Amino acid sequence: MFNTKDEKPVMKTPAPSNGNQSAINIIGAGTVIEGEIKTDSDIRIDGKVKGTITSKAKIVVGNTGIVDGDLNGDTADVSGKVFGKVEVTDLLFLKSSGYLEGDIITGKLVVEAGARFTGSCKMGVKEMKPSEKSSPQQLQKEAI
Repeated sequence: MFNTKDEKPVMKTPAPSNGNQSAINIIGAGTVIEGEIKTDSDIRIDGKVKGTITSKAKIVVGNTGIVDGDLNGDTADVSGKVFGKVEVTDLLFLKSSGYLEGDIITGKLVVEAGARFTGSCKMGVKEMKPSEKSSPQQLQKEAI
């Protein structure tokens, strides 16, 4: 009378879009991650990360975010806390609630009133390896 075949439900996954959308990675509040994170796309930290974060795009440390390690990326917005070296090729934006303890190497820097920063800052230059740095004697020879 009724078709009572034992059919199990099948979950269909959506077809991938052909659009040029990049993924956004989110580390939510209450989440703790230990280790190195590498991504080609944007990443937002609202939880805690102990380790280095490397992104070929934008890194956002939200109000509740804490990073105990280095940040390496194209751009970065810091509203939370960062304890480590920050190396950003384009723009580092320290928001008013942001706290950064460590050295900065960036192309451009914006600091809102109220943001706190302890460390050194180099702008417009990429850090050189010790072998690439000129000794005082070399600089004196070049000046002559």
